[in-house]
Amino acid sequence: MKYLIRTACALALAATLVMTGCRTHKKVVKDPTKAEQNDTAANRNMLEKIKQNQHTAQFVSSKLKFSVEVGAQKLSLTGNLRMKRDDVIRLQLMAFGFVEAGRLEFTQDYVLIMDRINKQYLKVPYQHVDFLRNSGINFFTLQALFWNEIFEPGQQSVRTDLIKEMNTAREGENVVMSLDKNKMNYSWLANEKTGRISLANIMYRDNINGNSQLSWEYRDFALLDGKMFPSDMKVTLTTPKKTVELGIKLNYLGKDDSWELRTNVSDKYREVEIDEILRRLMMM
Repeated sequence: MKYLIRTACALALAATLVMTGCRTHKKVVKDPTKAEQNDTAANRNMLEKIKQNQHTAQFVSSKLKFSVEVGAQKLSLTGNLRMKRDDVIRLQLMAFGFVEAGRLEFTQDYVLIMDRINKQYLKVPYQHVDFLRNSGINFFTLQALFWNEIFEPGQQSVRTDLIKEMNTAREGENVVMSLDKNKMNYSWLANEKTGRISLANIMYRDNINGNSQLSWEYRDFALLDGKMFPSDMKVTLTTPKKTVELGIKLNYLGKDDSWELRTNVSDKYREVEIDEILRRLMMM
């Protein structure tokens, strides 16, 4: 049980570190026609429609069902999700329904992973992780994924002119929007009428070691303060060596703001290096 709990925390961290190419990406990314590329006004309207879906709540809280599947290994945990817009994302994972086994905290400045069972933790700034720094993935990228929003790599908000750098293509009732940055590709599949995103992909291209990708699928939404908020998400990480599936289901969505926004790590905890976390992941 202890090993599986540590695995859950490591895999959640891996979700921010390794991302790969898979069958889903082939479905989302396609070459748009020249006419579609030049339809700047329609593309700008689509981007604005997606941005209009942005939820206005400052705080989001929910009970959480968290699942991890790696090959034959499966793990399910309950917990809590608490977020404050532009400030913090926190997942608390519970063992036996009442003991906090792990905590993941993302702020603008750092990623914190806590293993409460074994009293150890990892706390690093984003710029100390090569993949995150090079790909432009930061706190606002993760926030956009949790909140069902489009993002601009490395930035806090999305420029309206970003649409000029994107490729777009119609696919039935959906629009595929994609952005290439060096070895990275970012893509979104959104409904043309509602502007709601159903799938987001982040791909890192590596001709030597193989591609890596994060696929974030939105399977259901629930009403929160008069607007729809993603309540059932499937996160698939595919690397050349393995595929990891994470399930995130939210229940009892609310706007609780009565919690400490930062976690203070006790002196009783031992700090571990990122290499140790990743080594445990690769040994599974």
